[in-house]
Amino acid sequence: MKIDSKIKMNTGTEIYQFGLGVWQSGPETKEAVLAALKAGYRHIDTAAIYKNEEAVGEAIRESKIPREELFITTKLWNQDMRDHKVMEAFELSLKKLGLDYVDLYLIHWPVKNEYIPSYKIMEEIYKSGRAKAIGVSNFKTHHLQDLLDNTEIVPAVNQMEFNPQMQDYDILEMCREKGIVFESWSPLGSGACLDDEELKEIGRKYNKSVAQVIIRWLLQKGIVVFPKSVHEARIKENADVFDFELTNEDIKLIDGMNKNLRTGADPDTFTF
Repeated sequence: MKIDSKIKMNTGTEIYQFGLGVWQSGPETKEAVLAALKAGYRHIDTAAIYKNEEAVGEAIRESKIPREELFITTKLWNQDMRDHKVMEAFELSLKKLGLDYVDLYLIHWPVKNEYIPSYKIMEEIYKSGRAKAIGVSNFKTHHLQDLLDNTEIVPAVNQMEFNPQMQDYDILEMCREKGIVFESWSPLGSGACLDDEELKEIGRKYNKSVAQVIIRWLLQKGIVVFPKSVHEARIKENADVFDFELTNEDIKLIDGMNKNLRTGADPDTFTF
């Protein structure tokens, strides 16, 4: 496993298993993306609601890295679904990114009564080639089953909060059964997992930080992970996880830390 290791999606295309998230990166987004690309990252995860697609696009152009070497994800925001502006929102995201296509376009949250018609429009976008893959984010099992029952194209990806204190194996296993790549957002529990003494002890065994241990745990579970940072040193540190391997005992210990404790909203009760 390396920084540029990939997982094949059900589209036949591949996704880098490790990347950079840019939620709440603010005015430092461009420099963070440039630092990540310089460090060997090739997968960037953004969204319309992050309001930094322009900065991501600027970094991509400034990096001079060939487009085909990069994997860029963005997401459809909730209000655009409610306003029935899916196609307009996608066009705007492409414009802000300065790209002819994105590698992955996701529904950000399962907005009631809107995610199925929205996804059907995304199927048209996928067929046009302007999104090389489409998928969802924050879909629990019942949301995903509803989507599968009422649409044509199986999502390539489902992105969920998943970290040592929030482990939803029902949706993870369902995604695996359906051939859907599973991605983790908030892999460090928004920092809540970093003070865990058991994780610190595992880290000492490998001379690694708690963050590095968690990232490695997710990678070894076959989960796509894209930790967020705007600090170059931390961006490099987060990527320094390919020179060690957790034992089965380590993995079992971390698996046992689940508290079903979310740091983000519950997909069944969110209101934004």
